[in-house]
Amino acid sequence: MPQILPDVSFPSKFVPNIDHLSVLVGNHRFQRVHRQPDLPFIPSFLTSFSTGSKPATKRHRYSSLKAFFNFLKNSVDAKIQNPCDTAMLRKMFRERPPQQWKIVEKDLVDEIIFRTMKPRNRIMLELMARGGMRVGEVLKIRSMDIQDRKLTLAGPKSGKESEVVFIPQKGAVRLKEYVKDSGSGPEQRVFPISYNAARIMVRKAGSLVGIYLRPHDLRRHAATFASRSGTPIEIVSKVIMRHAHLSTTQRYLGKVTDVVEIGVLSQVFHFF
Repeated sequence: MPQILPDVSFPSKFVPNIDHLSVLVGNHRFQRVHRQPDLPFIPSFLTSFSTGSKPATKRHRYSSLKAFFNFLKNSVDAKIQNPCDTAMLRKMFRERPPQQWKIVEKDLVDEIIFRTMKPRNRIMLELMARGGMRVGEVLKIRSMDIQDRKLTLAGPKSGKESEVVFIPQKGAVRLKEYVKDSGSGPEQRVFPISYNAARIMVRKAGSLVGIYLRPHDLRRHAATFASRSGTPIEIVSKVIMRHAHLSTTQRYLGKVTDVVEIGVLSQVFHFF
C-alpha cells in the first residue's frame, strides 16, 4: 500500500478504501486530502468502485468511506469537511426500507397442491411449501439422499458440506412411492428437470387459483406458517430455513393480521 499520511495510524477497515482511492487520484494528490478536502471526484470514485455491486454493497462502501473521512477529521484536522457528507450522496446511498413480501396463506397453498394432478409436480410443491426447501435444493435430491423423513442436501447454499431437511410424514411417504415408481438409481436426481422448467411449473400451479406464484413464495410460506403455529423463530431459522442469521428469517415472515394476532393471544393467555 502506498505511504499515506505516515504520521496517522489507520484502522484496518479503511485499508480497501485507501488503496482504491490512492490508485484513482494518485498518492501525491491524496496526501493533500487532509489539507484540501474539496473532492469533486468522490461521486465518480464511488460509482467506479461499486460498479456491478449490489445496492447493499454500494451503501456499505459509501458508509465506510464517509467514516474514513470522519476519522481524518477527528484524528488530523478538525477543520476538514467530509466530502461524503452531502445531500446528493446521502440521497444516492440512503438505506431503502425493507421489502415486505406478500405471503401466500395456508388455505391457498393447500388448494394449489390439491389441484396439482401430476405426482412429480405435487411432491415438488410440497417439499418447498411444507419442507421450506429452495427449488434448487429440490432439483438436486437423489434417491440416496432420502431416509424416511430426513433428506440430506449435498453442497448446500450455505457452503457447508451437507445440510439436513425434515419433511412431514405424509410427504415422505409420497416421495418414497414416487422414487420407487420412477425407478431412479441411487445417484440419479429424483426430479431431472431444469430450474426454468421448475419455475414454470410453479407459476402454472399458482395460475390454478388465480395468483402469480414463484418458488420462493412457497419457502416464505413455510417459514410464516411455522412461526404462526407457535414454532420458536430460532427453530424456524436454524432448522426449517437453515439461515445463518436470525435477521434473514425475520425478513421472510409475513405481516401478522389482526385475526392471527387475536388467535395467538387466545392460545397464550386463554382469552375467549
